[in-house]
Amino acid sequence: MAVTLLQVRQLLDQWAPFDTQMDFDNAGLLVGREDKEAEGILVALDITREVILEAASLSCTLIVSHHPVIFHPLKSVTDRDVTGEKVLLLAERGIGAICAHTNLDAAQGGVNDCLARVLGLEEIEQLHQDGVDCQGRPYGIGRVGRVHQMGLTAAEYASYVKGQLGAASVRVADGGHLVQQVAVGGGACGSMLRDAVEKGCDTFVTADVKYDQYLEARALGVTLIDAGHFATENVVVGPLAEYLRARLPGVRVEVSACHREVYAGV
Repeated sequence: MAVTLLQVRQLLDQWAPFDTQMDFDNAGLLVGREDKEAEGILVALDITREVILEAASLSCTLIVSHHPVIFHPLKSVTDRDVTGEKVLLLAERGIGAICAHTNLDAAQGGVNDCLARVLGLEEIEQLHQDGVDCQGRPYGIGRVGRVHQMGLTAAEYASYVKGQLGAASVRVADGGHLVQQVAVGGGACGSMLRDAVEKGCDTFVTADVKYDQYLEARALGVTLIDAGHFATENVVVGPLAEYLRARLPGVRVEVSACHREVYAGV
């Protein structure tokens, strides 16, 4: 089955419409010709130099990632900066790039649903609804759910989160309550702490938490757990690959084996 980069983008648009991405975002087909055939697809959270070389070694002509390979406007494309070097390497190796970012964060079955499921949450609902997509489906960042095992302390639940996500480390501010109702926000969602409180959550799992957000959480009596950006979002990579495999029979879809957490816990 032959499939073009444009057709792959259209498939992703059916799941996580690109017009639902946030204003600051840059999701979509970012590198490549629309009519080029995707002879093999590599799926990764990020498009790094190592991931590009991995795609080339696997003869993949398309990388589908969560984080955009081009996020800020480029005034030049040279090997003097990290983004320019990656764009050049993609072009030189004939590899396209499609990135599904905040649209995949917010979509049903996307990053946040995957995170909630990996953590075993039950009775999952949206943390915040941002709108309704072209198919009439509500979308929004974050999810809320009830823990499957009651009676865990903040420290015990943080240890559980670390194990479930394979996180290098976790940081936790104990809210002083047993964990029952949990909000999750894949990636940097610390600003949604108040949304979690309004949903009656005693615990919030996210990443990239700032010092002042920990202080606010402690004042509000909410347990705040930072499990790392990679660990809270990489949960979508497997389901993203499965989505493409199911709809592209005959097209090889691989998950990056080289892309891992960039830091180690000590």
